[in-house]
Amino acid sequence: MIFGVFVPQGWKMELAGIADPRDKWATAVEVARLADDLGYDVLLAYDHFHNVPTPAHETVFECWTTLAALSQVTTDIRLGQMVGCASYRNPALLAKITANLDVMSGGRLDWGIGAGWYEHEYRAYGYDFPPAAQRIRMLRETVEIVKLLWTEADATYEGRHFAVRGAQCDPKPLQQPHPPIWIGGGGEQLTLRVVARHADRSNFGGKPHEFAHKVEVLKGHCAAVGRDDDEIVKTWSPEVFIREDEREILDGGTRSFWGEPFESWRAGNLVGTPEQVCEQIQTYVELGCTGFVPWCSDFPETETLRLFAEQVMPEFR
Repeated sequence: MIFGVFVPQGWKMELAGIADPRDKWATAVEVARLADDLGYDVLLAYDHFHNVPTPAHETVFECWTTLAALSQVTTDIRLGQMVGCASYRNPALLAKITANLDVMSGGRLDWGIGAGWYEHEYRAYGYDFPPAAQRIRMLRETVEIVKLLWTEADATYEGRHFAVRGAQCDPKPLQQPHPPIWIGGGGEQLTLRVVARHADRSNFGGKPHEFAHKVEVLKGHCAAVGRDDDEIVKTWSPEVFIREDEREILDGGTRSFWGEPFESWRAGNLVGTPEQVCEQIQTYVELGCTGFVPWCSDFPETETLRLFAEQVMPEFR
């Protein structure tokens, strides 16, 4: 069972109440160290450049520089992305970045990658925003190129969208045969097919009936390529908000940064007392979920972070 948590980096406006960017960064470091001390398995970062639901001229710390820095102030917790955008970096450069981070962290990288979706961000930063099917093909080629550079002395690859010709990536990652590959997205026709071929870990969300359906679709894609779907760790990345007194939860209302109504937000995320959150997690465990990597909806506070680690995680370990 994997339990992870995100680092507050500003994407969801969670650092807006802190004035000085240096203090915002100090908060990120403090939470990372606390998550390490509390025994979380993996610390995750978003791969985005400006805020949601709309850009707000508010700090967002970039994914890879953030994780490289945090690799030097943590000791045990693994470091990953939920998830990296395949369109934002050339695959060969991405292989170099990921290999370096695995070495810098002492072999603690979980490489997360997805096809990308935030059109406004693409346009604002000058990236093309091709149709979804093309972005997913680019995702597949990115994963194949990165794996080649991680494992071969001189990598050559000719794809529809990307090519490398004798590319070298040294140092290689410390982890063998390579760092775990975590592919995010639940597209049933294309994305989960890439997951079946290449992922060590998957991440797709949804309410219980939606999650169960995705698991069955993935199982079918695995069968088609001759792979046991149990080899893939299936994870869920909801929001989490925990208080020991349920009245505090009810009185606080929705904490959805998308403005989702309270009842819907609560039904689709881990919201409640520690006992209620354990019941929600058990529902997903029975559906085949073996990893939970939530976003704490009360950041930069750390009450949920602590309660999840101290009163929820031990029930499943």
